[in-house]
Amino acid sequence: MSPADRTGIDKGEGSLKIGLFTDTYFPQVSGVATSIKTLRDELIKNGHEVYIFTTTDPAAPHSEPEKGIYRFKSVPFISFTDRRIAVTGWLKVLRVAKRLQLDIVHNQTEFSLGMMGKLVANELGIPCLHTYHTMYQDYLHYIANGRILKPRDVARLARLYMRNIDGVIAPSERVLDTLLGYGVEAPIKIIPTGVNLDRYQQLDTPAQRLARREQLGLKATTPVLLSLSRLAFEKNIQALIAALPDILAVQPTTHLLIVGDGPARPTLERQVREMKLTEHVTFVGQVDNDEVYHYYQLADVFVSASDSESQGLTYDEALASALPLVVMKSDYTAHLLDDPAIGQVFQQRSGLVKGVLYYLQRPGAPEDLRKRQAKLHEISATVFGQRVVEFYQECQQRLAQEHAEHNSRLRLPFMRSK
Repeated sequence: MSPADRTGIDKGEGSLKIGLFTDTYFPQVSGVATSIKTLRDELIKNGHEVYIFTTTDPAAPHSEPEKGIYRFKSVPFISFTDRRIAVTGWLKVLRVAKRLQLDIVHNQTEFSLGMMGKLVANELGIPCLHTYHTMYQDYLHYIANGRILKPRDVARLARLYMRNIDGVIAPSERVLDTLLGYGVEAPIKIIPTGVNLDRYQQLDTPAQRLARREQLGLKATTPVLLSLSRLAFEKNIQALIAALPDILAVQPTTHLLIVGDGPARPTLERQVREMKLTEHVTFVGQVDNDEVYHYYQLADVFVSASDSESQGLTYDEALASALPLVVMKSDYTAHLLDDPAIGQVFQQRSGLVKGVLYYLQRPGAPEDLRKRQAKLHEISATVFGQRVVEFYQECQQRLAQEHAEHNSRLRLPFMRSK
């Protein structure tokens, strides 16, 4: 089958066969895994066939082809052992992709499966797209404490990887600016990851919320701050803990709930003990993605001091849960939190404390809910899925046009000789 036949433009059908290539997927918990799952579910809901090409994981079945999930042998990533990287499988990947007759390859990683995805797309003559999820300059300390790779190396490697990519999705303005600064020449479109609004708007009863609070040792009247993320040093959770005494000076019963797990947990737990805050901080640990919405509902304010977010999925989830946010200022949060009814941003500890106390001391108003609802449409999974499919189709059309121009150039000498 020729590349022109595989672009999917003239198939006369609306559905696509899409391969999502990623080194990170459930049961691993991360914003990337959540983004991929949200996209997969939305595409399937709209009649497309979606296949996940990902790594093996000790906590997951070896492979689940009946669910469209294909796993390839992997090992823990260097200095980042709760993430995986595939070490073999190129021939199997290609064999499966050919059998499935993919129309689109959509890579979610620049590493092993991302390289395989590029090779598959080239072999099948189909569009290859890429979502740039991670601001790697914020994570260089994981590799030999930052002594090997420098920010300039990240720029060079990103530019090299995205050469010959048909389209790049930037989840935020910050990512777009970064990629343009790197000199990436592929077509780039900003498409923020959406949120499954139905999941986060399914409400627990007051009795269920009270029971969950009691399980955590919290009273119905306890003001609860929620931090929900991977417990990594770049998430800056230590700044939330450090600010807690200032909040307690005004609201003495306030409790910080830290949901998630990761390499920074022992350090954070030690900080809590040394500051004598054990009665005011609870480490919940890792929570299944399908259970996360319960924790948004039992909290009063969502807090984050992270300045490494490329898309801020937890911010959108908090918004969908009608929870006010107090988070570190960035280009993304400045756009999302453009009204105090939704949340506030801060740059200094005093701003964090002031924002938290504002929401703890001020009951929500009906007008707040109306403003939040107006914001929700643009961050919905439905809009996310629609915009991604539109970009797929743009890339298909562009590739078909390139094939047509290439074939025209090949025929031109023959036509002139006649």
